[in-house]
Amino acid sequence: MAPGLEVADVATPIGTFRIAYEGQRVRWVDLLERGLAATPTPEAARRRRPPFAKGSPPRQLAEYFRGARTAFEVDLALEDASSFDRDVYGALVRVPPGDTVTYGELARRAGHAGAARAVGGAMHRNPIPIVVPCHRVVGESGSLTGYGLGLWRKRWLLQREGAWPLRTHSVEGVRDRAQHTLDEVARAEPARRRRPAQPE
Repeated sequence: MAPGLEVADVATPIGTFRIAYEGQRVRWVDLLERGLAATPTPEAARRRRPPFAKGSPPRQLAEYFRGARTAFEVDLALEDASSFDRDVYGALVRVPPGDTVTYGELARRAGHAGAARAVGGAMHRNPIPIVVPCHRVVGESGSLTGYGLGLWRKRWLLQREGAWPLRTHSVEGVRDRAQHTLDEVARAEPARRRRPAQPE
């Protein structure tokens, strides 16, 4: 007998996430925050509360946010996604924590070179954020670009995974003046060391 739909709310440092799953098959992940659309939960879904079963999707999500897990061992319910989106998500889940990928490069890895803009649309439609790590996708110059859950959350996730500050070798640098990359930090460090200490 196939497992029924289960729903669990997982509290994290960046908000509470609702994860819907059937066995090890994750159907969606929503951030529960006022003003953000949430997927309607069927009345028949079973609500699960902590402590969550070992290896269950909500337990894995909680472990990820505690820093006790870097990879998810789940199946993805993406049958409602387009074939293009499935190609993109399949390539994206192979980007490991600590790494980032540009929209253009992700399009190439997914077999759709030149479709960077369409990849952006796929990121916007991603039904399973965090597990399908759209936060690891950055602009061509290494800039933080739109993220449905908020750019500060994207920065927090990248920092947790060891990918922040971002490294970029773009001659244009980053578009967001508030962003600091590893390259900029490395250039500024010698100047800081040369600066004389200020009297207290």
